[in-house]
Amino acid sequence: MTQSSIWLDKVAIVTGGSSGIGRATAIELAELGAKVLITGRNIERLSSVTEPSSSIEGLQIDSADPDSAEQIVSEAMASWGRIDLVVNNSGSGHPMPLEAYDPGAIANMSAVNIVAPSLLVKASLDALKQSRGAIVNISTAVAKNAAPMVAHYGATKTALEYLTRTWAIELAGHGIRVNAIAPGPVQSGALTGMMGLPADMAAQIEQQEAEQVPMGRRGTPADIVPWILRLGHSENEWLTGQVIAVDGGWSQRI
Repeated sequence: MTQSSIWLDKVAIVTGGSSGIGRATAIELAELGAKVLITGRNIERLSSVTEPSSSIEGLQIDSADPDSAEQIVSEAMASWGRIDLVVNNSGSGHPMPLEAYDPGAIANMSAVNIVAPSLLVKASLDALKQSRGAIVNISTAVAKNAAPMVAHYGATKTALEYLTRTWAIELAGHGIRVNAIAPGPVQSGALTGMMGLPADMAAQIEQQEAEQVPMGRRGTPADIVPWILRLGHSENEWLTGQVIAVDGGWSQRI
């Protein structure tokens, strides 16, 4: 069976789909015949993904809003009547030294990285049972080791990995597979976007990380997308509860 026939008329939700890994995932799915709902906070970025493709719809929404999950699922079901794949890609990260811990920033990371995926899985559960679909959570290779300044980002993503393994057991009886991908340093704009770092500092970190990657370079969204599709498609019937690091060996060095 070809990739295009696997995804033809299937329906995917990709949170944080207006940039980086989420954007690349949505575009690839649409090119393979799927219908895709992406979410994001910036309407211009959403439009830049949806306008070139009649198979991608956008929903301007903040994953930190606890009501967002029901709205996302309602939008997908109203448009296409089914859900085959949920990609929990939205993420929140705020670099903070211990002495500058901010309760609002910590709460936001918890809301986006833990609560939002949990509520989206809950809201989409009936549809996923019907399709015997899949869930792919996007973690981070940072969670594999201690990482100063990003303790709560790593901690909340570690929690998402625990949820991945637990949901896999809870949902196996319904034929729903739940896996996660832990990307290493990827050129996705996350340092200046999600992390909010100045451009010069981001460039310095990008260079440092590139030097640490055994494979000799930072990753790109194109390195990650095939794994999302592999874990998410219907032919993956017996792989569940796994967290796969796709990082050029970076997590073995840091």
